[in-house]
This record gives sequence, structure tokens and C-alpha cells, in this order.
Amino acid sequence: MAPNRSSYDVVIVGGAIFGSSLAWWLTQTPGFDGTVLVVERDPTYQFASTSHTNSCIRQQFSSAINVQVSQFGAQFIKSFRRFMGDDPDVPHLALQSFGYMYLADTAEFAQTLKRNQQIQMSLGAGTKHLSRDDIAAAYPFYQLDDILAGNHNLIDEGYFDGGTMFDWFKRKAKRGGVDYIHDEVIAMTKSTCGTKIDAVTLKSGAVVACGTVVNASGPRALATAQMADISMPVEPRKRYTYVFDAADPLDRDLPLTIDPSGVHMRSEGKYYMAGCPPDDDMPVAYDDFGFDHSLWEAKAWPAIATRIPQFDRVKVINEWVGHYAYNTLDQNAILGRHSTVGNFVFMNGFSGHGLQQSPAIGRGMAELIAYGEYRSLDLTPFDYQRIETKRSMIEQAII
Repeated sequence: MAPNRSSYDVVIVGGAIFGSSLAWWLTQTPGFDGTVLVVERDPTYQFASTSHTNSCIRQQFSSAINVQVSQFGAQFIKSFRRFMGDDPDVPHLALQSFGYMYLADTAEFAQTLKRNQQIQMSLGAGTKHLSRDDIAAAYPFYQLDDILAGNHNLIDEGYFDGGTMFDWFKRKAKRGGVDYIHDEVIAMTKSTCGTKIDAVTLKSGAVVACGTVVNASGPRALATAQMADISMPVEPRKRYTYVFDAADPLDRDLPLTIDPSGVHMRSEGKYYMAGCPPDDDMPVAYDDFGFDHSLWEAKAWPAIATRIPQFDRVKVINEWVGHYAYNTLDQNAILGRHSTVGNFVFMNGFSGHGLQQSPAIGRGMAELIAYGEYRSLDLTPFDYQRIETKRSMIEQAII
């Protein structure tokens, strides 16, 4: 499918959750009446990080901006139909608030959790700092001999249907006049002075002039940036997910539990979901989705059964591996304009936080493109300039 125009005001490279969130928000941004093209190399999204997400949202971060981004995300989810123009065809999205449970097995991490809870509470989050006895009283199925403390939040923190949100971002963006094409950006042409991208070249051979080009390429972000001779610390890393049935199910919801082992687990309807990185957490090829079948027996299940002895008899009923768009500098989003190539815009490096952050960041980037500034929420802490200066944005609540 060829593009409808030879020139667009905005060309978005990648049509998964961030490309589609931005595309839709641009149609909703007062004063913006530009043309928008979304170029997606795989419209099935079979290997997109969006398709492999666990669809969870949390406010338990240590940096204020990450907390605020997720607070808007929760508001967006709970008022999804209203944001979508009260369209009766748009479903209501539920937010199942079983919460995240961070467990600390060292005094140092217990203190970190306490500081994080105070930051979150100051911003209106419902996080509670719990002693081991508090945790045992609320969730007696945990084995807590090695645990000193934990943080938990039952308000606007848990699971939502991210697939439906993504689907309606795309649908509404298209209805708002955004063009989507199945193609691939393979090159970018800079201006003579090197300060802007004049055009992108597609695999089909088409050349499309652009006012702004947005890198929304997920784990492929570096490959897209390199077309503009730009470097960035984003690489694909594998993350494993398992859905399992328990012979002896729990009598209440299992919070999304972040175990000190690096394994996390939560309720998933009548089943349970768990996930973890491989022990050798290194970058992989963009098309490497090979599955290490030993990881469940060697790492995931031992941690699960140790933390919850009631899960001594479980059966894996589904499993998959996806890619994080992993920011090796500080595992936080990379946003904004490039300092030299001024019309090259970043939406990258979300390191597993992407789905929950897509409403606020899509809105913010639409404002930046339309107005030259953030108006709803100041996202400048995520700016690309920190990458150029190698100035880390500290976030202590990374999963």
C-alpha cells in the first residue's frame, strides 16, 4: 500500500502502542491540523513488544515524573470511553487493582522502599509501607522468613486490557485522518546543513518528505536512529512470561509480587502469570525470539514455589518471550527532539514501562509537536539531552 501523499507533516516510524498513541493524540490536539503517516513494518504486530506485554500499571516508582505519568495512565484507563469521545462502540476498560507488592530482603532495600513510599504518598498514591507481619496478615500464603518489609498499593494499580486500548488508538487515529501503511523506513535524507530530516525512503521505493519524523520503533529504536546518524542506548533484551494453573489456588488475588530473586508473579483470572529476565541478560538480535525452555525449571518455578509454598504443584499452560526496548543508561523513557537534527523526535527506551506510560507520553509528545512545548505534564526529565551528556535519570523501582 503506497502512501496517499508525497509529503506529510509528521511521519511516525512504528505503529505499535507509542506510534498509535501519538497518532491518535495528534488528532485530538487543538490547533494541530497537520497530516500524519504511520509506517509499520509488520501490521500483525506478532513480535512487537506491545503484543507481548503483561498489561499492568503501577504508581510505585521512585521518581515523581514516573509516578505522575502512571497516575494519568490510570485516569485514562478508567475514563477510556470519555477520552474516546463517548463513542458507544468503545468499551469501558476495567483496572483490576490487585496492586504491586515489592518485597525487601535487605535493610538497605527496605529503606529504599520506605523512601519511595513517601514520594508516592506525597503525590497522592495509595502506597503503604508494610512490615513483615503486615504482609503476613494480608497475604498469609507468602513464605516471609527472609523478608523484612514491603510496599503495596491497592488503588489504581494492577491489570488492564492493554490490547483493547491499543486497538482503539489505531481505530480512532485512522478515523481522525491518520494514514497507516504496511512498509518499512530504510533510509533518511538529511538537509544540506544536517539539521533536519527532509525525507524518509521506504522499502517499497517511495520517498516521503516530512516536517517531523518520530522514532517509535520499540526495540528497533537504534536502527531507526542510525538512519539519521544518531546514536542511542536502546537494545532488545528478552523477557519471559509464563501463565500457569495451580492445583491448590489461592483464596484471594495475588498482587503482582516482585520477588528479590528477580521473578515476578500475579493473578491472571483463574490462572497465574509469572515473568523474569534470563540470567544472562544481554542484547539479542531484533529477530531472536528463541525460547530457553530450561528457564522455568531453573529459575522461575523455584522462586515461585519458595515464595508461595502453596504453588508446589503447578502446570504451565502458556509461555512466550518478548523484547524489552531496554535503555542501558537508566531504563527510563527517551523523549523529545534531537539537539542537532531538530525535527527528529524520540519515543523510545521504555524498558518494560511502555504500555502503562503510553497515554501520558502520547499526549505529551503530541503537545511538543503541535506547540513546541509540553502543556499537560512536563516530560523534560526524559529528554534526549541526558543521553548526550550521559546524565542518568535515577529510578530505583525497575522490574
